[in-house]
Amino acid sequence: QVQLVESGGGLVQAGGSLRLSCAASGRTFSSVNMAWFRQPPGKEREFVAALISGARSTYYSSSVKGRFTVSRDNAKNTVYLQMSSLKPEDTAVYYCAAHNIGTYYSATYLHWGQGTQVTVSS
Repeated sequence: QVQLVESGGGLVQAGGSLRLSCAASGRTFSSVNMAWFRQPPGKEREFVAALISGARSTYYSSSVKGRFTVSRDNAKNTVYLQMSSLKPEDTAVYYCAAHNIGTYYSATYLHWGQGTQVTVSS
């Protein structure tokens, strides 16, 4: 059974950093696209960042570009989201996703984690 488990969320002050991890099990994800999405309080889920497997490319939403970095360790079957210069508007539940069947920035991924809360205080 495929499972994605996020960790690393928490409470941080504005300007601080956090690193989220997404550990995958049940299959190897080195050959599929991986992504991070987030859902702020009272809002819809939104795209944050994606890792394109074949092209080895990364994409970011305009709101996090330059502050967040997505990476993967295929040996550990784990994807990371390094978040720096955090802002209160980054407060959200962050979700890891694997294997999209639509565009990389749409929530059309086959596998999702349970989410991890990130709270940024001002």
